[in-house]
Amino acid sequence: MLYMFLAEGFEEVEAVATLDVLRRAGIETETVGVTGKTVTGSHGIPVTADRTPEEVVKGPELEGAILPGGMPGTKNLEASGFVRDILAYCRENDRLLAAICAAPTILGHLGYLEGKRATCFPGHEPELTGALITGDSVTVDGNLITGNGAGAAHLFGEAIAAHFIGTNEARAVLDKMQYRL
Repeated sequence: MLYMFLAEGFEEVEAVATLDVLRRAGIETETVGVTGKTVTGSHGIPVTADRTPEEVVKGPELEGAILPGGMPGTKNLEASGFVRDILAYCRENDRLLAAICAAPTILGHLGYLEGKRATCFPGHEPELTGALITGDSVTVDGNLITGNGAGAAHLFGEAIAAHFIGTNEARAVLDKMQYRL
């Protein structure tokens, strides 16, 4: 199970497009409303989360964490002790850590990017402490996947899917959606 964490002010496209690609790929992914069951994005779109933090169980079924960006969503995610605890669990257990837009700064502040290749929304690079900045739309470094913004959301979702089902299978999902580079 992958969990995508939503906090007030999240970037809607980054969350919904990524989630859509993963579900089309058959990858079990659920949203967790960190700041409530209904979470409103940075552009005023309310989303009802699948779970609350109390319904998330750490254990073998937890395959990774996904952090959409947006402001103040990124700051609200980082302020959550629950989210930091899940990220620590994922890091300690070699689970997927995926963040897009401003959200990779959370991983940078935690020291999780040291010596890792990463990307983020332009201007946030100084906060990716220790990272090797690529400037690419999406960067994969082992079980770390980062994206640079809403325009890369489908490719971000594809990279996460490829981590679990393979590159060709993940690309086939975008092909069926008529996604063209």
